[in-house]
Amino acid sequence: MRELLERLGNPQREFEAIHVVGTKGKSTAARRLAATIGGRAYTSPHVSGWHERLQTDPAGFEAAVARVRPAAEELGATQFEILTAAAFADFAAGGVKAAAIEAGLGGRLDATNVIDARVVLLTNVGLEHTEVLGSTREEIAREKLAVAGPGAIVVLPDDEFAHLVPANEVRIGGAREAAGAFLGHDVELADASLPGRFEVRGNEIWDGAHTPEAVDWLLERLPDPGDYVVVASILRDKDVGAILERLARAGPTLVATANPNERALPAAELAELAAPYFARVETDADPHAARNRALELAGPGGRVLVTGSLYLLAELHGERGTS
Repeated sequence: MRELLERLGNPQREFEAIHVVGTKGKSTAARRLAATIGGRAYTSPHVSGWHERLQTDPAGFEAAVARVRPAAEELGATQFEILTAAAFADFAAGGVKAAAIEAGLGGRLDATNVIDARVVLLTNVGLEHTEVLGSTREEIAREKLAVAGPGAIVVLPDDEFAHLVPANEVRIGGAREAAGAFLGHDVELADASLPGRFEVRGNEIWDGAHTPEAVDWLLERLPDPGDYVVVASILRDKDVGAILERLARAGPTLVATANPNERALPAAELAELAAPYFARVETDADPHAARNRALELAGPGGRVLVTGSLYLLAELHGERGTS
């Protein structure tokens, strides 16, 4: 990654950044931070299209990738390295002076860990990607907070992991505190939204909650949980039982479906696993048909929750590339 950026003239040095790490809420936090500090965000994965990651449009995305393609192909860079380099180069070419950069996986070895961020925000820590990041929350937090360089202000949700960054100034809070630390004064956090992240679509809510903790976060914000028809697809390497138990609190009816990812549970298998938790379970392997069935079951004025995986939401948006 460093070699690729060197060949591109080190565009990451042309802007200052807030580095966003954590298990849940990174993309939304990054977008809100970017809006607050007057910059752009780099996020992943995406739902509406690849351009979403660079906060641009499809033509802008193509131009950004074209800018780095020759050097990336020569080095054999990975997809995520190419996207990250494209974002940094595009920000530099566009005169961006402040950016919110979301880490892809962990932090220490992530392709984004080449920026000298003045502020690091940890959103939260859950047990995910344990085969790569560690088997305990502390091990995972250590990997994520490894992005904090000398002199960086680290914003944590609480003081649980403050001991992992003993050489850094630590502040307790969230995105608002991170923006304030970056700007040097208190601010009100700007609003921003992303497809598939608590996306309100009429009587539907789409949210790619794919861990038990993410479903807890969703339920806390869901208006009047208890009467939704739930449409879900879940990857088999997730804590499926814990996710389903929580989703049943949103409503008694589930339409189990699938998504194009090879790790997705088949709809019938998901339905079988869901039966102990929901009063009514239906199955349709086609996500579009499953959503339509949920709308039919909900009836006029009824509410539908589409969740379980960002891959499902990407399929419904008509874009399959969320890796």
